[in-house]
Amino acid sequence: MTYAIVETSGRQIRVEPGRFYDVDRLALQPGDTINLDLVLYTSHEDDIQVGQPFIKEAVVSGTVMSHLRGRKIIVYKMQPKKKTRKKRGHRQELTRIMIDSISIGDTVLASSEAASSEAASSEVATEPVAVEAAVEAAAATVDA
Repeated sequence: MTYAIVETSGRQIRVEPGRFYDVDRLALQPGDTINLDLVLYTSHEDDIQVGQPFIKEAVVSGTVMSHLRGRKIIVYKMQPKKKTRKKRGHRQELTRIMIDSISIGDTVLASSEAASSEAASSEVATEPVAVEAAVEAAAATVDA
């Protein structure tokens, strides 16, 4: 399993190729590509790299999917015995990005195409076994 820890919007996020993440609003349009170069950590199979503080030439590339707003947070302030009450809501502006690949220099550690094909092959491999087991179990109950 390949993943990286990147810094964006003052937060550290663990990202994997082929998955989407919500980060603070970015000044990009949907469909634009984004390169996150503040990579703190990468893990690819048994190879682990830790930056000090960042890994040189490491880039996590992604695509902006959409802009959205987060859940509403209610802020309620009250002063007892003064009849002072303030109720306010806040919804954070977010950008949803799809991680396409993790690379160091010219070497691509993982891409979303490889992750999706690996997941599809594992689903195909497990599905027939489950069907065969169900057929055998049904046949055993009919025979009994």
